[in-house]
Amino acid sequence: MSDSGSSEMAAQSTNCRKGSVMPIYEYEHLKTRCSQGKLFEATQSIHDTALTQCPHCGGPVRKLISRIHISTPKTNRELRDLGFTKLVKRDDGVYENVTARNGDSRMVIQDKPETLPDLKKTIRD
Repeated sequence: MSDSGSSEMAAQSTNCRKGSVMPIYEYEHLKTRCSQGKLFEATQSIHDTALTQCPHCGGPVRKLISRIHISTPKTNRELRDLGFTKLVKRDDGVYENVTARNGDSRMVIQDKPETLPDLKKTIRD
């Protein structure tokens, strides 16, 4: 692979670290391993073509099919611990705060601001 291909690969990895979300693919060397090992990861857009050569040594590689992570729904306690507030509608203009913290009203009522959750407990500078 040319130096420009290696530069593109480095740029893609850098972009991922800056907060953009891109898939990580696993590749396997078909012949001899290089300094990256027999298997290595590459951060690529889903629209990029699969690598056929290692960006580090130029040897032939193939893309592997890997396990994926599927995010599961969180419990109310997990949501609260992560700093979220979950309101469930109970009646017209009445919501239950199922993630209420100490001192928070369990019920949030329309037009009663004193029943709103205290955001200073969860939002910090």
